[in-house]
Amino acid sequence: MQDVVENNILHFWMNKMVDREHGGFYGRMDGKEVLHPEAEKGAILNARILWSFSAAYRVLRKPEYLEMATYAKEYFISHFIDREYGGVYWSVDYKGNPLNTRKQFYAIGFALYGMSEYARATGDREALDYALQLFDCIEEHALDRDFNGYIEAMTRDWQPIADMRLSEFDANFPKSQNTHLHIIEPYANLYRCLREMQAATSCDYVPVIGSVLPVDVTVPQETILCVESALRNIIGIFTDKILNPETHHLDLFFEMDWTRGAGHLESYGHDIECSWLMHEAALVLGDKEVLAKVEPIVRMVAKASEKGLRPDGSMIHEANLTTGHVDDDLHWWVQAENVVGWMNIYQYFGDEDALGHAVRCWQYIKDNLIDYEHGEWYWSRHPDGTLNTVDDKAGFWKCPYHNSRMCLEVIERAIK
Repeated sequence: MQDVVENNILHFWMNKMVDREHGGFYGRMDGKEVLHPEAEKGAILNARILWSFSAAYRVLRKPEYLEMATYAKEYFISHFIDREYGGVYWSVDYKGNPLNTRKQFYAIGFALYGMSEYARATGDREALDYALQLFDCIEEHALDRDFNGYIEAMTRDWQPIADMRLSEFDANFPKSQNTHLHIIEPYANLYRCLREMQAATSCDYVPVIGSVLPVDVTVPQETILCVESALRNIIGIFTDKILNPETHHLDLFFEMDWTRGAGHLESYGHDIECSWLMHEAALVLGDKEVLAKVEPIVRMVAKASEKGLRPDGSMIHEANLTTGHVDDDLHWWVQAENVVGWMNIYQYFGDEDALGHAVRCWQYIKDNLIDYEHGEWYWSRHPDGTLNTVDDKAGFWKCPYHNSRMCLEVIERAIK
């Protein structure tokens, strides 16, 4: 996995996707390896790049990963942060000018994830300050104080917006499992970062490039308690609202009052991903009572996701039980989360079957999804085994995050 993350995934992004003319990273390379240098640049893509190289540097300590992480951080701050209204733009054009200025809290969550990981890897105060600003932004504008939970989107200046969809493939509901999933993930990371900085007497980071300086980071206790409270709350949202107690799957779309919408949907990739992210959040929180409540649910959700498994270890995407439509493509991100989710079940609960699921899926990835010639992974294979070259190799939604995180998670867990 270290070979794959270094020589297949990160090497591709460093050598093929850096936009040296206009800054940042190119917005798109299609499934036929054609670069589109004038494609829009998405906040999600750029925040995930920031996270990936920051995490790679933290785990592997290679200076070239720090260089890329710093490059990604500086571009994101310069072009995606909305200095007038706060939050981040949904996208900028290829020259870095604001393009779609709507505020999607999913994207703001990923910006927080990237900034907190950079701060965690380097001790950088600027990244931590931006992470805390983004946390405050989500808490101020997205938190539903009547029914709890977080809404999907607003206009640039924080007014209600009619179309709250994350993408054209999603249903238009004010709350979703997916956005909550990518808020619990950065909240856990920010809390972990703050606790680590609090425990350290000083930052021992020695800069080798750029303007990042070693600093003594003092974290106010009230800040830590505020993040802790929000993390505790969103864990409860998953266990009490998003989890379907009858099926043990996680429902996908909701009205403001948490009435389930858009039919009976099951997303197996999100189920297995959520199983380990929810567990991670509870472990980071460190509350024994919360962990005792969460761990049986973690196992139930993972078990429910087995419905999407195929005999070769791969996992299909999702199914709409109301319409009967099944998306049985074998997406790259689903396979990556499938490996981590089952590794997590094996590591913490000693489940040998879970280890078998992870190993078989890793073999499927190596045999079917890794592009050994051009780098990175293909978007997916169809159920009949044919390769999907219609969807992007790199783009708005195709980033080095799910697959690099899979590798880095397994490396770290092996070290521990």
